[in-house]
Amino acid sequence: MTAPRKLILAVAAASLFTLLLVGATAALMLAGEPDAAGVGRSPEERVVVLVVLLLLAGTFCCWVIARLHDLYAASPLRMAEEVTATLAHGVLRVAEQGATELRVLAQAVNQLLALREANENDVAARVREARASLEEERSRLAALMADLSQSVVVCNLDGRVLLYNQRARQELTAGADGGQAELLGLGRSIYTVFDRALITHALERLQQASRELGEADSRQLLGSAQFVTATPAGRLLRAHMSPVLGGDGPHHAQVGGLSITGFVLVLDDVTSSNERHARRDALIQSLIEGGRGPLGSIRAAAEMLSEVADMPVQQRARFLRVVHDEAAKLSAQFEAAASAFSNDLRERWLLEEMRGAEVLVVAARRIGERRSGERRALAVKTENVDEDLWLRVDGYGLFQALRYLALRLQDEYEVREVRLSLARSGQLAQLDLSWLGTFMNNETAMSWLQDPMSIAGDASPLSVTDVVERCNGDIWFQRERVSHRAFFRTMLPIAEAPTDLPRAVIAAAEGERPEFYDFDLFSWSDASHELDERLLTELSYTVFDTETTGLLPSQGDEIIQIGATRIVNRRLLRHECFDQLINPQCRLSPQSIEVHGITRELLVDQPTIDVVLPKFRAFCADTVLVGHNAAFDMRFLQLKEEQTGVRFEQPVLDTLLLSAVLHSNQPTHRLESIAERLGVSVFGRHTALGDAMVTGEVFLKMLPLLAEMGIRTLRQAREASQKTFHARLKY
Repeated sequence: MTAPRKLILAVAAASLFTLLLVGATAALMLAGEPDAAGVGRSPEERVVVLVVLLLLAGTFCCWVIARLHDLYAASPLRMAEEVTATLAHGVLRVAEQGATELRVLAQAVNQLLALREANENDVAARVREARASLEEERSRLAALMADLSQSVVVCNLDGRVLLYNQRARQELTAGADGGQAELLGLGRSIYTVFDRALITHALERLQQASRELGEADSRQLLGSAQFVTATPAGRLLRAHMSPVLGGDGPHHAQVGGLSITGFVLVLDDVTSSNERHARRDALIQSLIEGGRGPLGSIRAAAEMLSEVADMPVQQRARFLRVVHDEAAKLSAQFEAAASAFSNDLRERWLLEEMRGAEVLVVAARRIGERRSGERRALAVKTENVDEDLWLRVDGYGLFQALRYLALRLQDEYEVREVRLSLARSGQLAQLDLSWLGTFMNNETAMSWLQDPMSIAGDASPLSVTDVVERCNGDIWFQRERVSHRAFFRTMLPIAEAPTDLPRAVIAAAEGERPEFYDFDLFSWSDASHELDERLLTELSYTVFDTETTGLLPSQGDEIIQIGATRIVNRRLLRHECFDQLINPQCRLSPQSIEVHGITRELLVDQPTIDVVLPKFRAFCADTVLVGHNAAFDMRFLQLKEEQTGVRFEQPVLDTLLLSAVLHSNQPTHRLESIAERLGVSVFGRHTALGDAMVTGEVFLKMLPLLAEMGIRTLRQAREASQKTFHARLKY
């Protein structure tokens, strides 16, 4: 029992004793003899008076106790919790409440907090200045990773992902059914994507190569291991594995005098090239097999014609017909093969897949660049652009060719404006460079297409025709006399549009720069200790929330939305989200619609719970679940175990229970109230993903407060939560 409470109880006891003494004295005074008129109080009346006095005295004493407790016990405790919360985030001030003395104390505390905040702001400003160059380097890294055409994944020795780029996310999150499978993320295991034995074997090859070399040679010659594997979507990837070297530490492998802390995977999608090679092999095989018969017949007929000089005319004609027919068959076979495999046979240059609209934007910018000494740049407009077309082209060469043609029009025919258009024409894309009013003859146009290009003093040995043929296309000059328009028309093959990026990546690209890296994970090892003894700051979390048709899971209410995000290395990964509406296959109550705003029409075409839960389990694999009032959400999940076969057996932490541990004297532990106490902005309430985001921010604010109370491990947090009153609530 604290000293203020002991003092209050002592004062209350003294007051009660005094009141009882006063009441007893009054009762004795009332117990006198009847007066001269014979009027007096009977024993029953004296008892009633005594009881009333005692009740009044007890009531007054209770009021005194409650008032003293609120002024001198509860108020200081609430103030202490507010000070602790304020010290964690330095935003709020202590409320001036309680007795006058405590209000004065609160004012003094607020002055200290203001001084502390000023000092922290000064330190923060200095830290921001010191980190400016580091942030610049990180931005360069992010830009470099985003522009790479290859997939890059960096892992520590446990296979935990600590860096990846958008290309890797695009290729490695495609599921076998064509949908998105949440397999890749910071802190997640690469073995959910690739076979563990394959990675282990490649690491062993790296280590063996390092052992065979000396330390100096290892640093200079340490190369990469290579292997080919398939993604869950069936794409074929060629992987180059290189080691990440580091200093001595607890999470590294010592090989050949070198310390390896992790590995880098550079992935190339070789599905298309593998298919092309297979087609070429089939072409060669078909030509060999199909040519043996005709060539044998031609050879036999030729030998007979050469050996028998006096062969009868009819027989000679028959042999000549055999030679003619077999040669025709052979020629037809070669023509058919050349037609069927022309694109594969002509594809020698490295081409890039580009959106057609982007091709026109870049081409227009290149054409419109003002040359030195030029008073006016050539005007360029785009029109009739098909936004859905993708092209596989030599981008630089194509831009160079279009600029060359446009500038020759400006220089030799004084054309002031050209237009670019892109449309679909059957199985090809039609790209036109057109202009109005000025015509040229076909001979001039053909010479422009065949001459080596020379642009602004830069000469190229290639012609426009060479560049277009690199792209497996064709180009010609054409006039339309009715519209007074002339144009160079380029026909290009259409490429398949790449798989769309996951929604979370697109959302992150539109907002803040997505953080696809976390180098601190190099020092994270699963083998170091058991999960229950892991520090809370070292664990990965999935913060989740659900929206439901009602509040009674045991009476048939269903989940209609699951939202979740992840926390890795004490950072909320806003770009790694799970957000899915669910068709409950039952009616929604009007009361629930008023809360979350999700109507029946929004859920009609959504997947059912048996489809969503396996994907959600994959998203939160190898993490600790975190929720607010998590017992409510977990009850819904548990009731679906038999139907879906999906069990969530990982540990669960509840921010409601943790708030009761941290702030036991607060009257409410609603999410909004906790967020206000901890200085967390509330947004997107009553949407599953919005609530999960707020819960994640609140949980991160709680971690240092829990550490100050000595709650540092998962086991300690779970045990402290189970001791609170709210842990006894059942659903």
